[in-house]
Amino acid sequence: MADEIAFRIHSSLVENPDVAADELREKAQERCEALAREFPEITHLEVSLTSPAPGSYEAAGHVTGKATELASHATAEKAEPAVEKLLHTLRQQLRKTHDKKIFQHRRDGRG
Repeated sequence: MADEIAFRIHSSLVENPDVAADELREKAQERCEALAREFPEITHLEVSLTSPAPGSYEAAGHVTGKATELASHATAEKAEPAVEKLLHTLRQQLRKTHDKKIFQHRRDGRG
């Protein structure tokens, strides 16, 4: 269940003064836990944050679970919006995958 999920949130921006690393990590952890509650099939969720250029941040994510494996990335001018965009995209992908699995038997019955 959600309390057994493996989270890994890491960043290469620890010494970047523009990013409050602890606060950002806490917010990302809260959002990841919310995803795990909403989609209990998740077993592993990893979020990485990098800054390939000044004023540019890239967040990458990978979700693994029961018959589920998704990856995504997002970019933004600030770190927090990049992470938020990433987690929003992952949630949309999870919802689409979850709904396909849930409603598959209904589609099969109509054939």
